[in-house]
Parts: sequence; structure tokens; C-alpha cells
Amino acid sequence: MALLEVCCGDIRSVKNAAVGGADRIELCSSLETGGVTPSAGLIREAVRIFPGPVNVLIRPRSGDFLYTPEEVDVMIEDVKMAVALGASGIVIGALTTDGSVDKATVKRLISVAGGLPVTFHRAFDMCADSEQAMRDIIESGCSRVLTSGQKASAMEGSDSLRRMVVKSEGRIIILAGGGGSSENVVELIGRTGVDEVHASAKRMLPSDMRFRRGGVSMGKKDADEYQFPCTDSSEVRLIKERLERI
Repeated sequence: MALLEVCCGDIRSVKNAAVGGADRIELCSSLETGGVTPSAGLIREAVRIFPGPVNVLIRPRSGDFLYTPEEVDVMIEDVKMAVALGASGIVIGALTTDGSVDKATVKRLISVAGGLPVTFHRAFDMCADSEQAMRDIIESGCSRVLTSGQKASAMEGSDSLRRMVVKSEGRIIILAGGGGSSENVVELIGRTGVDEVHASAKRMLPSDMRFRRGGVSMGKKDADEYQFPCTDSSEVRLIKERLERI
């Protein structure tokens, strides 16, 4: 049966992922920007309440994956923090200006990960040459790569994902991510042959606030401040059930 990793951006989502039966979580913050490094408090509490592995995303900001020396220093300290707080694995990615894997930075981050398994995240999907990127990621020492097959979704990139599974020859785990849901996970596994699936399993959760101030937003103009994305335990459970039937 394929393993299910759920991406969680808050402690309520962590709890719901556990209730739904997720095998592993990727912990981050700011899901609307693709995820950034979570706080120390969120890491500590996630490790405490989630019964399975907690992999922590290390990403200092949104945007591209080309990092300054100062940003790399921040990432190194965040890796050390995550390890000290009990993370089960680290999720990283860094590129050079020409769209290649920044092997030097990746190796530096791995060197302070305390021997924990390291996932190269979807920065892979922004690489110029996927085959060379895969070789570089394996050579750098990563244990898995999270990817949609360099397409907008894993379903669209299913042919590429299948080729990656074949060419990897067991040297690295291919974690299929991008648009995975209970509606397509069985087909996704059938098309790609991956052993691990990454899903957000999110729904918008309405606020319990009774008083609501109109005309004010904390970020984007006209954003609804009285709802937020949260892992749906029912969706997690449904994905798990469908994976179990394969």
C-alpha cells in the first residue's frame, strides 16, 4: 500500500491529519505561498501530538529557490532547530541561476540534518533539466524527491513520474505531489507506480468569530479573514481507505 503524506500548515491540521490516519506529515506555514519554515512552537507541538513521522519544510521565504548566502545561513539554523525539536526528516530545495540543483547548498543543509532523511521538495519541478537534477539530488544524499513531474499537477505529470520511478532504480523515493485527492489517488498510483503520495487534503474552515470587522484585511486586498485552509480529516481518511484497496 502506498504511503500517504499530508501537508499541514497549523496545529489543527496536524490533529486532523492524525485523526484521518495520515502516515506522515510535512509541516510548514504559509501554505498559500507554497509553504515556508514553521515556527519552533508549531514543530514542537506537531511532534508531540502526531503519532507518525513529522518532516519539516525548510524554506526561508516564498518565491524562487535561489538563495543568498544570508538566506542559506538562516536555513542551516532552521535545520538545526528542527532536528533539536524532534523532527523525523527535513524537506529542502535550492537552485542556481540556470535552473540546476544547488548541490553545494543542499549538501551543507544535509550535513547539519543529524542523519535524518532529507526530501528535495518541488523546487525540482522548476529545474531546467529533470534528468540531471535527479542525478544531482541523488548524489547530494537526498532520500526522496517531491514532484508533480514538472507539470501543474501530478496527474498531468504522470508519464514523467512513471519514467522517474523506473530510472531511479530504487536509489531514491519518488513522492508524487500536486493535486492528489481521494478522487484521483487510485488512478495516480496506477499511472505512475509511485510508493508514496503527498496531498494537502484541505478545505476552507469558517471562523467561529461572532463579531466581524468588514473592510479590513491583513494581507491581500479583499481577502476573507474569517476563513482559513485546514486539513480535512474526512478527506485524509477517504484517501487512506482508497489506498488500502489498491
